[in-house]
Formats: sequence, C-alpha cells, structure tokens
Amino acid sequence: MAESTAETPVSTSPKVAPQQPRKQQTKKPNYGIIHKDPLPLTITPTPELTLHNPLSVAHFLYSYFFAANNSHPVPLYTGTFNPLTSSVHITDERSVNDLWCRGFFGKGNLSRSEPTWLIRTQRRLGVIGADENLTSEEITERRRNERREFKAERARAEREKLEEILAREGKLTREQQMLAAQLEEDSKAASEDVDTSAVPDLSTLVAEPEARTNIEFENQEHLQLSLEEAFFLSFGLGSLQVLDPDTKKPLSPAQLLPLFRAHSYCPPLLQGVDPLQPDDPFLVSYAVYHHFRSLGWVVKSGIKFSVDFLLYNRGPVFSHAEFAVKILPAYEHPYYSSSHAGVARKQRAEKERTWSWLHAINRVCSQVKKTVILVYVEVPAPEQLEGKTVGEIMKLFRVKEVSLRRWLPTRNRD
Repeated sequence: MAESTAETPVSTSPKVAPQQPRKQQTKKPNYGIIHKDPLPLTITPTPELTLHNPLSVAHFLYSYFFAANNSHPVPLYTGTFNPLTSSVHITDERSVNDLWCRGFFGKGNLSRSEPTWLIRTQRRLGVIGADENLTSEEITERRRNERREFKAERARAEREKLEEILAREGKLTREQQMLAAQLEEDSKAASEDVDTSAVPDLSTLVAEPEARTNIEFENQEHLQLSLEEAFFLSFGLGSLQVLDPDTKKPLSPAQLLPLFRAHSYCPPLLQGVDPLQPDDPFLVSYAVYHHFRSLGWVVKSGIKFSVDFLLYNRGPVFSHAEFAVKILPAYEHPYYSSSHAGVARKQRAEKERTWSWLHAINRVCSQVKKTVILVYVEVPAPEQLEGKTVGEIMKLFRVKEVSLRRWLPTRNRD
C-alpha cells in the first residue's frame, strides 16, 4: 500500500523588511499669516461700486469719505536714535513685533535677524518646552541635523551592504578594500558631524524643578533699524517717530535728514558746519532703498556679501535673496564736467571702482546664486539742493538698474 505524502507549498514571494517609523518633521509656522502685511500700514478696501445702483454708490461714497479707518498705527511706533551705533533703537514690544512681522524692518541686536533672544533664553532655562515657539534659526538647525543623520545612516547601510557582498563571495580585491575603508571613514566623519545639541536630554528635563517655570526676566534685546529703514518709516510712510537721544523730543524728517546724513560718514560730520552734498552716502543709498521698497521688494543689508543691499521677493523667512545690489553714483550733470570742483569729485568717486573689485563682488555673489544689480544713481548739482524740502530733494535723484552676470566659458559658448 503506497503511502501518500502531503507536500507543503513553499512561498516564493520575497520577504518585505519591516519599515522603520519615520521621524516626525518639525512643522514651520504659518508665515503666510504672520507676515501677511507687506508694510506696517492698515489698508481698508473700498466696497464694490455699481454705477447703476444708487445704494452701491452711496455705500461707496460713505466708505470712502467717512468710514475709512486710520491707516497709520495709533500710537505711532517710537524709536530713539543712537549716535554710537548710527541706528535707531526700538524697545517697545508691540513696535518690535509689528515692524518685523509687517515688512521685516530692522534686526535684533542679540540675534541674527529676527529678535529671538527671549525665546531662546526661555528654552535654555526650561521655561518653555523644547518644541514650543521654535524660531526660524532653530528650525533650520534641526533640519540640517536631520540631513546629517540621514547621510550617516545611508553611509552605514552602504558599508554593510558591501561587507555582505564581500562575505558572500569570500574574496576581497584591493579596490574593494580601499572602497570599504573609504565608506567607513565617511560614515565616521558624518557621525561625528551630527550635532546633538538640538536633541533634548529627557533625564535633565525630568530632573528640572517645577519652580523654574516661574522665572521672570527682562527682555534685553531691542530692534535695531538702519538709517535708511528709519527714514523710510518716518518720511516715506509716516508710521515712526524718532526721538532725540538727549531731549527725548520727536524729530521731523527735515531734522532727520542732516542728522542721518552726518552719521553716514565715519567719523560723523559736524552738523551745521559741513554743508549738504548731493552725493552724500545716505542720500544716495536712501534713494535706492526707497526705489526698491516702492516696487514691493524687501530690502536688507548686504554687507555679508560685499554689496549694499539684498532684495527678497517676500521676505527672509520665505526664500533666499535673489538679487544683490551695488550702488554706484553717476555724475552725468553738466556741473561735474564743467566746474573744477565737480570734476574733482567725479574723478575721486570713479577712482575707487576697478575691474578686480567688480569681479570679486560678482564672484562672491555667484557662489551663493545671487544676481548682481548695479544701480546707477544720477547725482544732481549742489545748487539744486538749495532751499528744497526733503521731498523735493528726493525727486532730484534718478535710479537706473543694470543686471550683471558672471561669464563662464563652459556655459556661455555662444
């Protein structure tokens, strides 16, 4: 009698390795809501107008003449001019938040850009949690740490896979030995580069006494406005009043112009002694600042990249600066070619510009993917400034833009 044997079916489907849980990425704040206003002004839209509807016309006229809200902040933002730093200091918390969130004006004196010293100090002292109120710098640092950890894990997986292949074959060639050693060194280097300072230590957090959450301390950081930013907010928008450091009285734009102009030099000039010159650094730079601000750009200092200004499309928290601005005074008025003083001033300004200087700036900006914009500011004659108001003086300047790109023989063959 034949014995029947039952065959067990063998599964040929590949084994699926269990997936490791993915780390939860740090969520960014909703910057679109936080920075929804491009300028520190309140704009009230008028209702839709339908000409054949009397009620629509009446509603439009009432909203336009009577129901419109005040566009300027009440009270106005207040700052104090500091002659030591040649800047305007804002200490009021409301003014600091509004000026940064509504136009990205100024920078924190204890921070890289946004005033975040108070939040960073509270987190360091345990007043707030490790993931509470994260700043843009902290979010960027955490993202970089996650990227380093990913690279270290990828290098380790490649090394283990190579070792498995070599162990299966049972032989090692010289090239494979060198490759395995190189992968091991890269993995060690990537592991050493991982910054673990952003990872909270749970043991220390548990051991912290609850009394530390009641710590109260004064915010020692203030917002620091450049001369161009302060004058734009005071003269251009009328939303900032700058106080004299001695008398604590507000200064009008007519008083701020000679003050800021004198402190645009190093050392500062004496007010009332040195007459106003049309090519003063402050006049030329403010003409460019006002020009790009009126076009909707967010203008920040470009000293980090050897230029005068950086242009952001919406702001530093949304994207990197697209353009780097270098200001060049242009002496095209007949005064600078006919008079001896005008010719001397023109030659002195043009002597500072060399091809090596221009190529150095272009090389620096091209390495960080920024386009250099040469802005030529037509300087008026000195006699044109006599007896003019601040607004009339600003109308005398003309701005021309020239885009500059670095020529590469491997990319620009035609």
